[in-house]
Amino acid sequence: MLFSVVVVILAAVGVALWAGLRRQQRAMATQVERVGRAAAVAPSAGSIAGLDSLPGPVARYLRWALPETPSMRLVRLEQRGTLRTDTQSERWMPFEAEHLVAPGAVAFVWNARVTVAPLLHVRVRDAYLQGEGSGHVSLLSAIGISAASGTPEMNSGSLHRFLAEAVWYPVALLPGPALQWSPIDSTRALATLTDHGISVSLEFRFADTGEVTGIYTPSRWGTFGGGYEQRPWEGHFRHHTRTNGFRVPTEGEVGWYVDDEWRAVWKGTILEFANRSFIGQE
Repeated sequence: MLFSVVVVILAAVGVALWAGLRRQQRAMATQVERVGRAAAVAPSAGSIAGLDSLPGPVARYLRWALPETPSMRLVRLEQRGTLRTDTQSERWMPFEAEHLVAPGAVAFVWNARVTVAPLLHVRVRDAYLQGEGSGHVSLLSAIGISAASGTPEMNSGSLHRFLAEAVWYPVALLPGPALQWSPIDSTRALATLTDHGISVSLEFRFADTGEVTGIYTPSRWGTFGGGYEQRPWEGHFRHHTRTNGFRVPTEGEVGWYVDDEWRAVWKGTILEFANRSFIGQE
C-alpha cells in the first residue's frame, strides 16, 4: 500500500514537472518568435561612410569593428560563465546561455541554465521586446520562482543592458534616429539610446587601438534588497576577435559599485560564434 502511494506521488510530481517544463518552453518559443519577427521587419544597418561627424574614438571604433557594408539582422550567441545573485555573495554559480538579439529592432531574449547544486538548476529568461523588459526564473526549468515585467525600472534596466551588450552586435552602435553619440574626451564618448519613449545613456571607453574596453553609467536600475535602486554600473570587455567581418570581444564582465567599490556579478565567455551566430558579410 505504501509503495503504491509513493508511486502515485512520484507520478504526480513527474506530471507537474513535465507540464511546467512545457509551459516554460512555450513561453520561450513565443519570445524567440517575436525577436525573429522583429528582426525581419527592422530597418537594415547603414554603412561606415560619413562617420567623420562622430566623436573621434567612436568613428575609429566603428571603422575598426564593422565591415564596409555591415549586415546583422539577427544575432545568436552562446555563452558560458559564472554569476552571483548579489554583490555581497561569495557564491559564484556556473551558467550556460543562449542570447538572441535583433539589433535593428532593439530586442533580445537571454535564456540561461544556472547550476545551483549537483542535479539542481534554475532557468533564467530575460527579455526586452517592444519597449518592455521582463525576467523569469524557474526551478528545474519548470517551477516558477519569480517573474516580473513591464515596470519602468525594469524597462530602463533592460534597455541599458541592450546598449552595453551592443559590443557583440556593433551595428546597433551606428548613429541614427534612436542612437546619438556625444563626446567626452579622446578615449570616451556617451551613447544615448531611445526606444519606445525610454532613454538611457552609457559612457563607452575605447582603447587607442580602436576597441571598446568598457562601459559605465552612474545610475542603472537594479534590484537590491527586494526593491529597485539606481546604482553605478560598469562592464569590461577583452580578447576581441574577427568573425564574419565584425570585430567583437570574446570575454566580458559586469558589476555594480557598492560603497565606491566595483563588484562583479557576471563573468562570461562567448563560444563558437564565428560562422553561425552572426548574419553578416565580409
